[in-house]
Amino acid sequence: MNPITVLILLILALGVLFVYRRLPAAQRGAFRLRALIALALFGLAFLALTHRLYLLGALFALLVPFLRHLLPWLIRSLPFLARWYQRRQQRRGPSGGQRSKVAADIVAMELDHDTGAMTGQVLSGPFAGRDLADLQQQEFIELLQYCRQTDTDSARLLESYLDKRFGDSWRADDPNGHSDDHTPPSDNGSLSDAEAYDILGLEPGADRDAIVQAHRRLMQKLHPDHGGSAYLAARINAARAHLLASK
Repeated sequence: MNPITVLILLILALGVLFVYRRLPAAQRGAFRLRALIALALFGLAFLALTHRLYLLGALFALLVPFLRHLLPWLIRSLPFLARWYQRRQQRRGPSGGQRSKVAADIVAMELDHDTGAMTGQVLSGPFAGRDLADLQQQEFIELLQYCRQTDTDSARLLESYLDKRFGDSWRADDPNGHSDDHTPPSDNGSLSDAEAYDILGLEPGADRDAIVQAHRRLMQKLHPDHGGSAYLAARINAARAHLLASK
């Protein structure tokens, strides 16, 4: 392989790594899968162009003795693996299309438990009545400035949406810098039962086990250590604490 080819491959690898590091944690799994598929296709194309496809046949021939011993073990293990996967799914519990709802004075958000997709709407102020998905990036910045001047919780909530949708790229257009996401929500101690159930995506009257499971499922997606939002994590923790206190 000549030095120019090596240099091109190195630049491509660095570019992929740069894009990967800027992605939100929730999008990295899909990106890794796409990158692996692209790498496999690139490898096949490279072998074809350099007339080295015979190497695949040689590799397969080397693996045949191992496959002959591995295949019976895999067949015997399938029932065990199926039961293990089923138990794992039962422990995690299906979300059943549950959606969490978090509202502040200016904006409201919904999070789909299955996909992790976040949607939202402007409730008041500039762009009132519009879906967040329809706003342009500069309109987001204008709305964010208004939220920071009017309602801190709305600003935290909107920043969480922007991080989920754009990663860190929107911060380059933010003239004042983002606010301190570690500041707790201002109404943490005044959640109503209805608000707490909405945040966890549960029906009123859900039992203790359902509350704990919904909390765990959401924290797996939204905990700051997993690339989530400290503000939303605080709201989820507050909702869990509020509901369990009455059980």
